[in-house]
This record gives sequence, structure tokens and C-alpha cells, in this order.
Amino acid sequence: MHTFNVQGMSCGHCVKAVTQAITALDASARVDVDLPTGKVTVDSREAPEPLLEAIREEGYSAEIA
Repeated sequence: MHTFNVQGMSCGHCVKAVTQAITALDASARVDVDLPTGKVTVDSREAPEPLLEAIREEGYSAEIA
């Protein structure tokens, strides 16, 4: 389980973009996005760094929580 603090998400499209970026790396990942807090929790076997980079590639500031 990995948790990220993501800044810049403001709508459902943002949630979809982040979710798709993560599932592109791990199709079986379970992604939970809390839009008001910017917290993204990912249940994945993937290491956190590639997931973090995928979020950043979508244009969001992100860090491991």
C-alpha cells in the first residue's frame, strides 16, 4: 500500500487522469483518490517511485506521504 500527497487535482477529470496513469503501470492496482485532501492511496505490487513518476508525468506535483 502506497500513499501520495498530490497537489493540483481539482475535478473528476484529474482523478481519472491520475487513476489511469497508475493503472497503466499496474492494471490490477486499486486506486483511491480523496480529491479534497489530495491524498492518493494505491494498493499495488509496483514500487512507489514509478507510481510517483507516473503521477508527475500527468502534470501534478506529488510526493510520497
